[in-house]
Amino acid sequence: MGSSKDEQRTRADFSQRYATERTTALEDIERRVIGAAWAANGFTTVRQANRLGEIVELAPGKHLLDIGTGQGWPGLYLAKRTGCRATLTDMPLEGLAAGLRRGQRERLDVTGAVVASAKALPFAPESFDAIIHTDVLC
Repeated sequence: MGSSKDEQRTRADFSQRYATERTTALEDIERRVIGAAWAANGFTTVRQANRLGEIVELAPGKHLLDIGTGQGWPGLYLAKRTGCRATLTDMPLEGLAAGLRRGQRERLDVTGAVVASAKALPFAPESFDAIIHTDVLC
């Protein structure tokens, strides 16, 4: 199934955003707004991300799917904090690639990154212990 015009436009907009070089000033703003520098593209705070992890009971041995992850926020953060495995999914490849690089740098258990719309995820039922999405309209 092909992408809708809205999905194509969104992918192009975020691809351009992900191409923007991260600066100390951007990271400082992000720390002040959400409480950490994770290349987030939304407004989910560290406190909210921690609460999500508690609600879905993330822990070592659990497998998390982060839908609309962008560059890995908050899925990578939760993997680091809880020791769970994470799979990332979003539409812009550039964001996912950045998330995979960060996961490797931080030695997180990232099982992969999948380019997919939240409307048509390519996973079998019950593939994950927990699924989250933040700052995403599906």
